[in-house]
Amino acid sequence: MEDRIAISRLKQGNLTGLEALVNRYQVRAVHAAYLILYDRALAEDVVRTAFVKVVERAHQFDDGRPFAPWFFRIVANDALKAARKQKQTISLEGQSEEATAQLAQWLVDPNAHPEQLLEEKETRQMILNAVQTLPPAQRRVVVMRYFLEMGAADMSTNMDRPLSTIKWRLADARKRLYDLMRPQGGSR
Repeated sequence: MEDRIAISRLKQGNLTGLEALVNRYQVRAVHAAYLILYDRALAEDVVRTAFVKVVERAHQFDDGRPFAPWFFRIVANDALKAARKQKQTISLEGQSEEATAQLAQWLVDPNAHPEQLLEEKETRQMILNAVQTLPPAQRRVVVMRYFLEMGAADMSTNMDRPLSTIKWRLADARKRLYDLMRPQGGSR
């Protein structure tokens, strides 16, 4: 079922539209929220709440626009609010190898050699560890740009922030990530 049809059904009070949207977007939304929060249970709660908001606000949705950016904006904003509410420092210790592997599974080349797989796994872990150290607002723009593949202009519109702010946050996040991942005592 197309997103437009699903939203149309939701506007009519038919929850089969919600089922189609959940099936299409739930996994990606949980991954996006997790990359901002680094708490799976909280990420799942954020996504459940986002789907409830979709039902409650379906009448506000502009049928002329795509659903995914609208929905992922809700997810990213709610994940950021949850991260700020917790005001927790995220430990880099004790992160599950399994969780990292599940999150970055789409990066793996199925035809890769064992050495290449090991190197890719180490690189993914290093990237995830570096992203984890960013403040939640910067994690949000990194997730929206590189995981949800949103452009800066779309992010500006969806976050209701000036384009210059989005570009600054992305540039600052990239600089921090580069500094964290650069080998100590040398430059790349």
